[in-house]
Amino acid sequence: MIGMLASGNLTVGQLADPFDMSLAAASKHVQVLEKAGLVRRDVQGRQHVCRLEAGPLASASAWLRGFERFWPARATVDEQAPPGVEAHSTGDASACARRVSEWDED
Repeated sequence: MIGMLASGNLTVGQLADPFDMSLAAASKHVQVLEKAGLVRRDVQGRQHVCRLEAGPLASASAWLRGFERFWPARATVDEQAPPGVEAHSTGDASACARRVSEWDED
């Protein structure tokens, strides 16, 4: 869901569509992401529109960079992405952090 929101704001229904889950289940996933500070949900009439809050991802990326020296081989993000999710990095953590920062500025 986070990867989907990186492309722009989506309703909870749009987030649920690619997955085999009910709207209620998707809403619960969104609630977890909200509690983590990764997503903000705005209610517009009957629709709940979600927006990525990328600031915490930049912090996590910066923290994880301190552990890169322990990784035996750097796989690209494309190799690590779940099926059906397009990755947007070449494995370069600093480039990824820059993109996350850019998302947060929107």
